[in-house]
Amino acid sequence: MFRKCFAEFLGTFWLVLGGCGSAVLAAKFGDVGIGLAGVSLAFGLTVLTGAYAFGPVSGGHFNPAVTVGLWAGGRFPARHIVPYVVVQVCGAIAAAAVLYMIASGKPGFDLAGGFAANGYGEHSPGGYSLGAALVTELVMTFMFVLIILGATHTRAPVGFAGLAIGLALTLIHLISIPVTNTSVNPARSTGQALFVGGWALAQLWLFWLAPLVGGALGGVVYRIVLERDEAEPDVAGRPTRQ
Repeated sequence: MFRKCFAEFLGTFWLVLGGCGSAVLAAKFGDVGIGLAGVSLAFGLTVLTGAYAFGPVSGGHFNPAVTVGLWAGGRFPARHIVPYVVVQVCGAIAAAAVLYMIASGKPGFDLAGGFAANGYGEHSPGGYSLGAALVTELVMTFMFVLIILGATHTRAPVGFAGLAIGLALTLIHLISIPVTNTSVNPARSTGQALFVGGWALAQLWLFWLAPLVGGALGGVVYRIVLERDEAEPDVAGRPTRQ
């Protein structure tokens, strides 16, 4: 269990450092900043690389909503939820601390800029309401968990799960950064909110509630509606003519 938890810590650390780091350090870097598309790709790349590096050890959740979703989908034991969530949050906080040490090395750095924290209302990048943020986070996490469960099914093409999951997270960010700065991950939201404080902590509840509910719904829907455990019959011989 220690190896699994350490892998989850490292994977979540990498996700937050790579994703939020790209938003804080590189998104608006003069005329060559990576912008919204670059930040979206960065988040996807962290999950893709983390899945292949740490997934064989822990399953590569890096996200409390994914952990809960996999449990709801019958793929993860309930007794491991709390240890996984604790180390995921710790990994996110550690990454936020490292990012703060780097970002604060630039003259004029100010946490008031958001530090890639998630928000709604006046703290939404596009000024979207609480209701819009709630729907966005719930639906995006719901779809993310469905994709994870489908891509990791025993009948899915072997070796491509990390690619599908990473691209899915990229797409999710392309859609929802303007709405909430994209969470779909309570640990990622917590790390940044602890450093920003104030409004970010006050709004953090949404970025726990919506992803956890969305993840759980995704797991239940996949298990009940989409899961296929029965083996397909072997194909042999030639088709008969009608």
